[in-house]
Amino acid sequence: MKGRFPLSACAFALAALFSAHSTAANSPTYTASDKAVDIAQQTIIVDGHIDVPYRVKEQWVDVTKATDGGDFDYPRAVKGGLNAPFMSIYVPASLDNSPESTQLAHELIDSVEAIVARAPDKFAIAKSPSEVKAHFEQGIISLPMGMENGSPIQGDLANLKAFYERGIRYITLAHSQANHISDSSYDLRRKWKGLSPFGKSLVGEMNNIGIMLDISHVSDDAFYQVIELTNTPVIASHSSLRRFTPGFERNMDDDMIKKLGENGGVIMINFGSSFVSKEAGQWRTGLTNARKALIKKEGEDSPKLENFEEEYRKKVPYPYSTLDEVLDHIDHVVSLVGVEHVGIGSDYDGVGDSLPIGLKDVASFPNLVQGLLDRNYSESDIKKILSGNLLRVWQQVEDYAAAH
Repeated sequence: MKGRFPLSACAFALAALFSAHSTAANSPTYTASDKAVDIAQQTIIVDGHIDVPYRVKEQWVDVTKATDGGDFDYPRAVKGGLNAPFMSIYVPASLDNSPESTQLAHELIDSVEAIVARAPDKFAIAKSPSEVKAHFEQGIISLPMGMENGSPIQGDLANLKAFYERGIRYITLAHSQANHISDSSYDLRRKWKGLSPFGKSLVGEMNNIGIMLDISHVSDDAFYQVIELTNTPVIASHSSLRRFTPGFERNMDDDMIKKLGENGGVIMINFGSSFVSKEAGQWRTGLTNARKALIKKEGEDSPKLENFEEEYRKKVPYPYSTLDEVLDHIDHVVSLVGVEHVGIGSDYDGVGDSLPIGLKDVASFPNLVQGLLDRNYSESDIKKILSGNLLRVWQQVEDYAAAH
């Protein structure tokens, strides 16, 4: 699209609504102390969800070196102390129920293997907590893998085994639509009223083979069914709290957090602003409605759609959340169920230009540590949040599988 498009009165109202938040969001500056940097460098940091594989599929870059765009590359990971980012093997819901979904998953795993092959002195695939710890001692960044969307399983347990052997260590059961396993929080049809019959059996199969169950993206009913069926703790690899984003089912409510705590699981906080603050979610709704209005007026072929979001942002500034608001999510989980049940699932390279002030890329983890120190978290509790909690769950899942 070239040229500007007219914004509705609704958009200007949204601009007024968000102006105060945007001003506040742009005012903080965050500086990490030597102590915070030291903790980040000397602690294993696990990030439950980074979308590097799909990023390099869409536009190839060599993340073993510094890159101009994106949120992750080797130099920034080293600077931030990030040494165990779960690479997301993301398969779009549009490929559900097709052989292409399985094919794409294998291709994305190939891409992670290619990163390691290009720089074996920098990266190594990790298939267990013990490998993560060994790589950390060697000064190598671990690349464990999780599958976002269970569609590639295609109802075939042979695929589950194949993906396990290739290194998949968690599976997000669904994505933006119901698939053959589970309903999605984004899909209002509620095809299965939770898990499908195959999905219910898959819970036990994942327990037995040693793959963590990831309940990010699934419907509330599916979450509660997973909790009832599983014999191991589960994770939410990249979810935040509905308390701060009312009506956003993709996040977890307080009752779900309490159930997750009883299960021994971990919620890994998503950094995307729409996951963190209600204002960002409302902005996204405003963008969607403005786009729909333009399509209704001018049709789906309108040249004004080409750079629609870019132009919309000029008129209605995006209300970025802040590091402090991310910390509020962590605090709330701790107040509900304790520090043993919260971790980090940034969604770097997956949420576009929506990251909070103070957490703009993987070099920012010392800022997060500083924020936790400022809120009087002990060093031992900070280490639990950065990696200890997730590594505990992963080990428990491994131990259960070994015994079965």
